[in-house]
Amino acid sequence: MIVQTKAYGAVDVDERQLVRFPAGLLGFEKFTDYALLDARQKPFFYLQSVGLPELAFILIDPFLFRPDYSIDVDDEVLGEIDVKNPTEVLVFAIVTVPPDGAAVTANLMGPIIINKTNRKGMQTVLPDSRWRVKHDIMAELAASKA
Repeated sequence: MIVQTKAYGAVDVDERQLVRFPAGLLGFEKFTDYALLDARQKPFFYLQSVGLPELAFILIDPFLFRPDYSIDVDDEVLGEIDVKNPTEVLVFAIVTVPPDGAAVTANLMGPIIINKTNRKGMQTVLPDSRWRVKHDIMAELAASKA
């Protein structure tokens, strides 16, 4: 399947890269179909809307810079994307890259959760006060190595 992307133009996407978000993402509820793509800049990924080339999100595995990151999501909530076992999920944080050169941040309060088995995804909001919308990725990485 050819998907028009914001970052790379037309990309041939394998069916295994397609993810459906039945409830959409927060603020983008009407867009439910995305492609999960490797970004050219590691360790980032792109979550590209299949229907709107201008809509894409940069993602990162939050455990790379916050090994202590944890998400506590009710089984009932995870049931919305048919998760039966925690090993079935991928967890990502949405990254913000400010145009003014300010710190690159990740949203650990609103993780993206994808069921690897059926490629259904969701975004949830964590009530844990440790996790904020803007975590400075480089500062957190430096702190985790110290």
